[in-house]
Amino acid sequence: MRLMIVGQLEGYISAAGKIALQKGAKVIHCEDIDEALGALRNGKGADVVMCDVKQKIGSLIAQLEAERICVPVVACGIGTDSRAAVKAIQDGAKEYVPLPPDAELIAAILRAVTEEDSTMIANDPSMVNVMKLADKIAPSEATVLITGESGTGKEVMSRYMHNKSKRGGGPFIAVNCAAIPENLLESELFGHEKGAFTGATSRRVGKFEEAHTGTLLLDEVSEMHPMLQAKLLRALQEREITRIGSNDPVKVDVRIIATSNRNLEESVSKGEFREDLYFRLNVVNVRLPSLRERPADIVPLAQFFADKYAEANGIGKKKISGDAQKKLKSYHWRGNIRELENTLHRAILMSLENEIEADALAIEVSGFTSTSASGVSMKAPDPAGVSGAGVSNASIKNPGAVESLIGRTIADVERDMILNTLEHCLGNRTHAATILGISIRTLRNKLNEYKIEGRDIPASLTGS
Repeated sequence: MRLMIVGQLEGYISAAGKIALQKGAKVIHCEDIDEALGALRNGKGADVVMCDVKQKIGSLIAQLEAERICVPVVACGIGTDSRAAVKAIQDGAKEYVPLPPDAELIAAILRAVTEEDSTMIANDPSMVNVMKLADKIAPSEATVLITGESGTGKEVMSRYMHNKSKRGGGPFIAVNCAAIPENLLESELFGHEKGAFTGATSRRVGKFEEAHTGTLLLDEVSEMHPMLQAKLLRALQEREITRIGSNDPVKVDVRIIATSNRNLEESVSKGEFREDLYFRLNVVNVRLPSLRERPADIVPLAQFFADKYAEANGIGKKKISGDAQKKLKSYHWRGNIRELENTLHRAILMSLENEIEADALAIEVSGFTSTSASGVSMKAPDPAGVSGAGVSNASIKNPGAVESLIGRTIADVERDMILNTLEHCLGNRTHAATILGISIRTLRNKLNEYKIEGRDIPASLTGS
């Protein structure tokens, strides 16, 4: 945990820093937002920023977004100044912490905002074997390629291996290669000098330098453009990078963990992924089984998520009823653990009984009828891809569905399917793309098309 504290607050904020240090965090202090931005640009990374409400929090957050520096900001103020708290949240702060600080509150806020939980639930024999391999190779310096379907927990496994490694005290930096546009990913990885390109108003250290002495996660590395793959290969071979706009190489000491939900051997054979880079990344392969392949973990994982979101929403914890457990075990889980997490998040909010009932689970399983308390259907969207096949399958299950499609264009049906699936996934694009059977890039392009057409897209569906 790396905590950046911005401002003074009459010494109280230093007390918050001492509490964070006692909780195992590494703390750096900046006098104002300008100093904070300079530190972040120069590789003094942070997992969370605690900022005095007297600072210009809105300006700080706007600048972080403009420079694609992804770090949550928590506002701090003396006492319970409701106006200051509301303004900070409106400006984009994730939380407001009153000072003097309470040790348990500080610890809870840091945990909630950074979501650094690397808990691994592994009761099923298939997952037990995976954990044995992970524990064996975690202390080494070997590059690891983690494969598996989308939503199987590849980033959680990456963080688990980092925490178990000799680099556990160093930074863990994750880069989603699929979520960052191609023309920006090079700068994100390697950094840039001031004036290197339009918009480069200051020097920016890349993720390789930020991860120095720690671990760099290249999430969904298979989505990287072939031209950038060559530069990545050189960085891995030489253990040095060159910022855009500079000719001076910079030595970096990082361990690489990469993930992919594709068959990279097939991508290599199709010419989509460099063979030499594949061999460089695939020193050790850890394949995460799908949730369907680890049935003994479904209920324990579901209970874990139910407890997590009950606490997050201030709701009393509930056990999962027997009927609900049967329903969970009977479902196909195409979205894997991510879909299970979203389902339990919604279930803990919808449940009306002392235990989470089967009807609170927004999944459709043969033999069950999922309805909310108001009797409104809570069916999950059809997991078929955005294609004519999806419509055909729906009509087989429900002949009346054909009548509802008559007179509508394929484009309209496709748009509704995409938006409904995104809503089901609580705005999670990666999960929605998996269910739809399309790439995250295709999904992003579709949403951009809808915006250009002037379609009304709810703000909750425009997140990453």
